[in-house]
Amino acid sequence: MELDLDGAVVLVTGGVRGVGLGITRAFLSAGAVVVTCARRPAEVDGASFVPCDVRDADQVSELVAGIVTGHGRLDVVVNNAGGAPFALADKASPRFHSRIVELNLLAPLLVSQAANAVMQTQASGGSIVNVSSVSGRRPSPGTAAYGAAKAGLDSLTSSLAVEWAPKVRVNALAVGMVRTEQSHLHYGSEAGIEAVARTVPLGRLASPDEVGACAVFLASPLASYVSGATLVVHGGGEAPAFLTAADGESS
Repeated sequence: MELDLDGAVVLVTGGVRGVGLGITRAFLSAGAVVVTCARRPAEVDGASFVPCDVRDADQVSELVAGIVTGHGRLDVVVNNAGGAPFALADKASPRFHSRIVELNLLAPLLVSQAANAVMQTQASGGSIVNVSSVSGRRPSPGTAAYGAAKAGLDSLTSSLAVEWAPKVRVNALAVGMVRTEQSHLHYGSEAGIEAVARTVPLGRLASPDEVGACAVFLASPLASYVSGATLVVHGGGEAPAFLTAADGESS
C-alpha cells in the first residue's frame, strides 16, 4: 500500500498559501484532482480554484455542488481554512471572538456537512481531515478564541466520526509551528524564528509540505482503519517550562 490517491477528487479549503498550499501540493503529488477555495482569487499550479467564503452556507453548498457536477464525486475534504490575528481576550470585541469561532469551528462543520451528504451516497464513501492546532491542547494567550475553537474542532472530529461511520472517516491534524511566508508576523525577525525553532525538540519548524504529507496519509488507504483520531504534528512539542527554570540536577 502506498500514499496513492490517483484520480481522487479532493477539496482543500484555504489551500492557496501557507500550510494550505503545502496540503494542496501534497495531494497533487499523490495523484489527486485538487480543488481549492479561498475568499480572494489565487492560482495554484495543477489545482482548480473556486472563490468561496466557507462561513457562508449558501456559498459552501454551491462549492460542493459544483465539484460534484464537474468531477462526478468528492472523495476527500481537508478543512484547512482558519487562523486568527493576535488579540488579548479582554481587549477583543465580542464580534471579533464570534468571527474567529465561526471561521475555525463552524465553517469546518458547514463544509463537512455538505461533503458528507455527497460521500454517504458514494460506494467508497469518503474522508474528511480537519486541520486543528496544538493551541487547542494548551493555553493559547493572545489567541484564546482560536484555541477554544480548535479544541472544539477536535471534539467535533470525534463526534462526526461516530455519526458518519462507516461510510465517512473523519480525522484531524493538531499542527504545531510551521515555517510559512507569514512566520515573521508570529515570531518576528529571522533570529526570532530561529530562536523559536530551538524550543522544538526536533530543532526546527515544520514545513507546509510535511503537514500536507500527514493529511494525505489520513486520507489514504494506509489509514483505512483510522477515524475519530487527531494526529499531533508538532515536532515533539514543547519542553516543560519548569525544566528551564529549575536549577537542580534532576532538571
